[in-house]
Amino acid sequence: MFAKDTPASQLLPIAKTQDIQTFLPKGTHLLHDPVAIEKFFEALDGAPPDWAELHGSHGDRHEERLFALNRERDLSRAGRPALSQRITFIWEGVLSNYVSDKGGFLVAIGPEVIATRWGQVRFKPESFPTELLAVPLPDLKESLRARVARGESIKTLVAMTGRLVPNEALIYDFAHEDPSQGMIMPMVRVERIDYFLMSP
Repeated sequence: MFAKDTPASQLLPIAKTQDIQTFLPKGTHLLHDPVAIEKFFEALDGAPPDWAELHGSHGDRHEERLFALNRERDLSRAGRPALSQRITFIWEGVLSNYVSDKGGFLVAIGPEVIATRWGQVRFKPESFPTELLAVPLPDLKESLRARVARGESIKTLVAMTGRLVPNEALIYDFAHEDPSQGMIMPMVRVERIDYFLMSP
């Protein structure tokens, strides 16, 4: 569980998303694309549910069926190695105000939804710090401060690393925006956060 104030992390420049893997703890699975996510889900739950059957022919979401599915899968995945695997998921962020006494930028982020063959996937951190702070390398600090002061939107990649919550690792539901669209929410107990700036 994060404390109220989490130590700041360095904002590191990278050329492509795959470069993030080199900064992660050894053995960490980077789940940033549909193929990697689908393989991880297969190791956890075998196959996706039949969303059409769960939804029903009359548009009824059948909460009872969803509840039964989630309970059944929670029990069946117990003890599987993937359940204790360290994973990293990525959300996009934007640099915000510069905090002088901490030497870094506040980072604003929001959840991302990834389309997979299993359904829409939205990672959910179980715990989260009250503020996210990214500290740039000294040779980048002044240029980034100037760009933010001009109102420029500077995007970052926020990599969150941790492990699934054992008793509710994946939550199956339907999307609020489209009640017929299946959604899977991996619940992650976040242990560390890293920030990355894409090089031009």
